[in-house]
Amino acid sequence: MLKKVLIHAKKSIKLLVLLGIAVFLIVGAVSYFFKPTYRVTIAGEQVGYTSNKAELQAKISEYMENGDGKNIAFVQVDELPEYQLCLLKKGIVTNDDEIFEKIKESGTAYYRYYAISQNQEEKAYVSSFSEAENIVNTLKLKNSANMEEISISEKYETESKEFTTVDNAVETLYKEPVQVAKTTNSKTTKSTGTVNTATTISRGKVDIGISLIKPISGVITSRFSESSRIRSSNHTGLDIAAASGTPIKAAAGGTVTFAGRKGSYGNMVVITHGNGVQTYYAHCKALYVTVGQKVAQGATIAAVGSTGNSTGPHLHIEVRVNGVAYNPQYYLY
Repeated sequence: MLKKVLIHAKKSIKLLVLLGIAVFLIVGAVSYFFKPTYRVTIAGEQVGYTSNKAELQAKISEYMENGDGKNIAFVQVDELPEYQLCLLKKGIVTNDDEIFEKIKESGTAYYRYYAISQNQEEKAYVSSFSEAENIVNTLKLKNSANMEEISISEKYETESKEFTTVDNAVETLYKEPVQVAKTTNSKTTKSTGTVNTATTISRGKVDIGISLIKPISGVITSRFSESSRIRSSNHTGLDIAAASGTPIKAAAGGTVTFAGRKGSYGNMVVITHGNGVQTYYAHCKALYVTVGQKVAQGATIAAVGSTGNSTGPHLHIEVRVNGVAYNPQYYLY
């Protein structure tokens, strides 16, 4: 019995050795005549082969993110390549460069530039935000009469614009300031009352117990908690762009507890609504209320401007509870 088992085991070992040799010979033959590679298709059409899928895809991704020209923000490619592992005869070559060129032919490049506008009409174009900011700051230093009408907007288009220099843009946009006699009217600029401008923010949401309405209609240009090159900390409110002089309405009824100039906020109104809830309205061109005044929801309290740390006319609105800033989009817009 033992003899039969040994004979059977010996035959099995021989068979396994033969199978191993056969597999080795087959793999060797395949490796000699063929090489593993990837068949590349775009929209179902075969466009070639690549031996290094990761390298080709990294090159394509880099091109989509940065393009291959000046001021290109990104490249939109509708059909990305698909890869299928296969064995290719050694005599057939891969064509990574041709595949990459086909990707480039199908891509749409979007250029990034910055438009300097006056009353929402684009007047000049520059390639960087620093240049645009330099133009606005120079106009402010020169006390240009149209400063409240100037704004910066970041643009993405499929065609680039003809750029101007900072000096030429300032020369084009600058308007001599108009000298006017001082008068007494309802537009207050003297700071009265107290205000908390700490940069304490919360990304959560609390029940404020009141319903708010939109102070103005417009486009949101900077969202809550965003960081920016024009501010030293996270954004404590929401910016809504609008034409200079647009009336600003009280989001809810309450008592005015601050009205006047406040550092980077420019001209600002603060309304206290009770239970620790306050709304802030900053960068105003003019203020129409005074501290201690009771205002109803929807009452006009100020006008949109670009005072303080601002690159164009807009309303900076904050919602604070016990001094902590919360995202106004939870309650507005």
